[in-house]
Amino acid sequence: MKTKQLFLNALLVLAVMFAFTSPAFAGNVYKLGLSLAITGPTSDAGNPYSKGVEDYFKFANETGILGADKIDCTIRDDQYKTDITKRNFEDYLDQGIVLYLNYSTGSTLGLKKDFEEEEIAVIPASFHRGNLDGSNYIFLPVASYSEQVISMGEYVANNHKGETPKVALFLHPSAFGRGPLADTQAAVKAGLKIDIVEVVEHGKDLDNTAMLKRLMSKGVQYVISQTIQSPVATMLKDAQRLGLTSKTFGEKGKLTFLGAHYTGGNDLIALAGAATEGYHWICSYNLTSEKTEGTTKQLALAKKYGRDAKAANSHNYANGIMVAQVATEAIRRAKAAGLKVNKENLYKMLNGMNGAKAYHPYTTVGPVTYSKTDRAGVDMLQIYSVQNGTFKKVGSPMQSVYMKKIK
Repeated sequence: MKTKQLFLNALLVLAVMFAFTSPAFAGNVYKLGLSLAITGPTSDAGNPYSKGVEDYFKFANETGILGADKIDCTIRDDQYKTDITKRNFEDYLDQGIVLYLNYSTGSTLGLKKDFEEEEIAVIPASFHRGNLDGSNYIFLPVASYSEQVISMGEYVANNHKGETPKVALFLHPSAFGRGPLADTQAAVKAGLKIDIVEVVEHGKDLDNTAMLKRLMSKGVQYVISQTIQSPVATMLKDAQRLGLTSKTFGEKGKLTFLGAHYTGGNDLIALAGAATEGYHWICSYNLTSEKTEGTTKQLALAKKYGRDAKAANSHNYANGIMVAQVATEAIRRAKAAGLKVNKENLYKMLNGMNGAKAYHPYTTVGPVTYSKTDRAGVDMLQIYSVQNGTFKKVGSPMQSVYMKKIK
């Protein structure tokens, strides 16, 4: 009897020890991977983007959005180099990822065949419409750069007073920048009433004086940019110095500046200051300069994880949050449907995000809708303009009319 009691006591001690040393977590872990430019070219966008992804996945795990299950997303810096991105992606595959988050236009195009072979859903930070050509597995988070630039052209055409407005396109010298050119030219042929007078592929020039004076000599009144913030900031400061910036939209004899997603946001104001006044900018994201339920949640998330004000108020931080939200929601829906969380079923969940099953993240001005024939997520776009040093909404969210005509 004494021996039996000693045995039971020993079992009790072992049970207590096991309870204190074994992990409390008993759910599944779903592996994801993100490769992006945290340093190097475009890191001004990639750095806050990575923080948004990291923070939302932490939040999802800590608040039990997936119940006892967790997301483990490995984030690596690729310095905007496709060869590093490819190595990161291959390593993530070895780790068993079920969904992949990519970044640049170049690497998305370069790895397109790999994504097809692996049959894995990919959400990039690039909104290049060409990503979708010949692809079944790439899902753009929001409306393409082409749709953004064409929408800006439509806004110019609808609000210009006088004859057909003369427009210049200010583009990044890459597939990322050049992408919207052919589509915008096609929209003009389809009836968009703007005259594209000149296309400028900017270099690394620190002075745009000659270019700006040339545009003025050709009667250009509007400059639409598809690039990143730093060259736009330089151009805006030069235009201000030369006295060429319009004080009102479409002011005759002056230049009105407009731009797509990566050309604007609060980071642009930090770079160019007062020279941004009147700058018109389009994107699919809510900005923290406009207080809404969504921006309140974004700022709360940034505060929770100790982000500084610059990151917290960046639309690229919102962009990162949004792709993490979409990935998390796809996993949640697969679980709710009683399906195994794997590459095949997450692809199925993304394609089913439409109609009554559209997904409404708090970061965007419209819902995410995907299908096998539509893999650009948020179709709605919001125009903002800098008013007294702050980006403010101009009108309501819109959709391009001419993009539908040229697709």
